[in-house]
Parts: sequence; C-alpha cells; structure tokens
Amino acid sequence: MKIEITTPPLKEMEDKGVMSWSIWEKEVSRFDAFYDETEQCFLLQGKVVVETKDGSVTFGKGDFVTLPKGLECVWDIKEPVRKHYQYI
Repeated sequence: MKIEITTPPLKEMEDKGVMSWSIWEKEVSRFDAFYDETEQCFLLQGKVVVETKDGSVTFGKGDFVTLPKGLECVWDIKEPVRKHYQYI
C-alpha cells in the first residue's frame, strides 16, 4: 500500500476547501493505526514518521498526504501535529 505525499501550494488547498475539513491534533507519541477508509490530510504543523511493513515515510508541515484504505502502520509523531483531514 502506497502512502502518497505532495507539497501543494497553500492556495490550492484553500481552493479545494481543505481548510474547512475537521482538525486533528496530537502530541509527540507513537501508536498503531489501521485505516478502514482512505484518509486525506493536510499538515498545518508537525513532523511524522509513518512505518509500514514496506518501510517508512516522513512528512510534515505543508504536506498533503493520502493514507490508503487497508493500511496498517505505526505513527511516530516527532513534533506535535495539527492537521485538516477527511475520509473518502
């Protein structure tokens, strides 16, 4: 399962309505996650390493991330996270 990460211009995120999505915040921590739906999120702050059976990816402030349905992973939050998110 591939995690997609892009770094689009803020204006593009505003034009797509991302700034009206729900907000999620989390302190520095480490936890297991399973996605029974695809999640799209845009990080307003923070830094995260997501570990999967295929390796790890790092993303942070300004990144737009798609976490696919069926993904099993570990979130390792290195800097407190604040993000807009939606499930599709």
